[in-house]
Amino acid sequence: MSDPYLWVKWLHILSATLLFGTGLGTAFHMYATHRRGDVAAIAVMTRNTVLADWLFIATSGVVQPVTGFMMVYWAGYDPLASWLVATYALYVVAAACWIKVVGLQIRMRGYAAEALSRGAPLPEAYHDAMRVWFLLGWPAFLALIAVFALMVFKPALW
Repeated sequence: MSDPYLWVKWLHILSATLLFGTGLGTAFHMYATHRRGDVAAIAVMTRNTVLADWLFIATSGVVQPVTGFMMVYWAGYDPLASWLVATYALYVVAAACWIKVVGLQIRMRGYAAEALSRGAPLPEAYHDAMRVWFLLGWPAFLALIAVFALMVFKPALW
């Protein structure tokens, strides 16, 4: 139990689980609540989703590359191996989508809070943001699925 590599690997797996699980869970909750159309529920859900993203996804999103690079170095992998380069690129795609999604969630949180305080329906800007949010979730989700596969199989891609 004293091998630092195994502790870093454990932290890497734990943070990957938190990142992916929180992302999938909050996305499901946000979409399901949105589909019901209850402005009060949407106001709470967007507030909680933004909080969960900062607490779990943002921290895990930092831990992932730090622990990943530590393991690459300690295990003696070539950091420019094709499977690692593909992993870096896919991680950047997922991160770029997430950054945009968080901005959208913050805006949707504001739209929902405003609509709730005025007793009004959600504005069209909320619905526009939700459509973009939904579309951006797919490349992020698929990129992380591919990253998991690359981490397990470590294929020579080119």
